[in-house]
Amino acid sequence: MSGLPHSPHALVTGGGRGIGRAIAAALVEAGATVTVLGRNAATLEEVVSAGAAHFVAVADVSDETSLKVAIAEASARQPIDILIANAGSAESAPFSKSDSALFARMMDVNFMGVVHAISGVLPGMRDRPYGRIVAIASTAGLKGYAYVSAYTAAKHAVVGLVRSLAIEMAGSSVTVNAVCPGFTDTDLVAGSIENIMKKTGRSREQAIAELAKHNPQGRLISPREVADAVLWLCGEGAGAITGQAIAVAGGEI
Repeated sequence: MSGLPHSPHALVTGGGRGIGRAIAAALVEAGATVTVLGRNAATLEEVVSAGAAHFVAVADVSDETSLKVAIAEASARQPIDILIANAGSAESAPFSKSDSALFARMMDVNFMGVVHAISGVLPGMRDRPYGRIVAIASTAGLKGYAYVSAYTAAKHAVVGLVRSLAIEMAGSSVTVNAVCPGFTDTDLVAGSIENIMKKTGRSREQAIAELAKHNPQGRLISPREVADAVLWLCGEGAGAITGQAIAVAGGEI
């Protein structure tokens, strides 16, 4: 696998935990300078203390103004070569109980957060000799799931954005891709497990099995497996890979 160019600067949104933290750590190991961005400064500082990132940027991806200020500050330290648009959240409810506010929340974080992050980095990135944009979508961007229609709609929007922007950027050095994990062993999925237990009375093991059954391998995905896919897309040898939505899901898609 062709590695990263010399010391690129990577910005990872939602980099304080779960998949984002695993991606940040993998990029550091590969030789990148990594800035993790999120809402909780203490959580992000712990990532830096653990050696999984170098710098911290505090912003809410759904707040376009604060996000662009944070991106500008990170870019001033070193131009951003890699954007990992990972920040997201999930809420579940049947469609009949999913009001417009729920749809707005899911779109603001999961879709507009990606739009804002890309808008912040792209002007500087597109004129450089190397650029990588990877959005962390979900298998929910490739298929439907019951009781998460708002989340699924937002993730489908991310995949559509990636496919369109990749065509626009094809004449530059910037590639644009999505990685679509299945249910992954993270805090976000832990919340889904707790929700299943609360609503159905099932044990933790039964709740995990309910999520893992979507994966033909019968397990949850590990954050490092997602990070490895992202690392490949960021490598110099992946310059012809753009506009893709790559499922990391044990054959579910």
